[in-house]
Amino acid sequence: MDKHGPQVLLVTGGGRGIGAATAKLAAQQGWRVAVNYTANSLAADEVVRQIRADGGSAMAVRADVADEAQVLAMFERIDAKFGPLTGLVNNAGVVDVSARLDEMDLARWRRMFDVNVMGTFLCAREAVRRMSTRHGGSGGAIVNVSSAASRLGSPAQYVDYAAAKGAVDAFTIGLAREVANEGIRVNAVRPGLIETEIHASGGLPNRVNDLKHLVPMQRGGTADEVAQAIVWLLSDAASYTTMSLLDVSGGR
Repeated sequence: MDKHGPQVLLVTGGGRGIGAATAKLAAQQGWRVAVNYTANSLAADEVVRQIRADGGSAMAVRADVADEAQVLAMFERIDAKFGPLTGLVNNAGVVDVSARLDEMDLARWRRMFDVNVMGTFLCAREAVRRMSTRHGGSGGAIVNVSSAASRLGSPAQYVDYAAAKGAVDAFTIGLAREVANEGIRVNAVRPGLIETEIHASGGLPNRVNDLKHLVPMQRGGTADEVAQAIVWLLSDAASYTTMSLLDVSGGR
């Protein structure tokens, strides 16, 4: 993290799982954190409460990242309260119930790409407009939360989610090169089997336990373990790291 002036971080989908762990860890390291949520205000408010109880600075901000007007309003609120963004974690994402491609419909695919891809694009665009030296900013770091699914394909479970995360990987590489000389680093983490609530939302609450035998380390990971990688990528310790896709997957 840069030591000059307040460091302001937005974590999308920051109310639970990897997002919540990242928000709390970043706050411990001195970031002012905006915790984004779509519907679960209680979860986001609890993350903010914990950060403030620890002596940190945080705010909860509601926005559906797939909705451009809501994203613009969210960034304006963060600007007004904390100042311009210097860090962004594109963590908000969705899965759907386990299915084969020939059982899926177009509405599912649109939602999958609207949230996981368009949401990442929208938030990154607004972050670049604030961070880039080309726009008068002082630089910053963007970390996209992809998935090991982008490499594995998730056959007969959710190939649409895997494909969306593949788009996030390609976007990370392209944007990193685009803004590398404008003070912005862009990286991604690709978590593997992680113990979070996202599996239950996809109808597979026991997914980590059922598949951990496929992981060379023979266990699922924790949200905190992924957060450590994300916060490192945001920090000055990673000052020469950009365009990296960092697997946090226990070797899978």
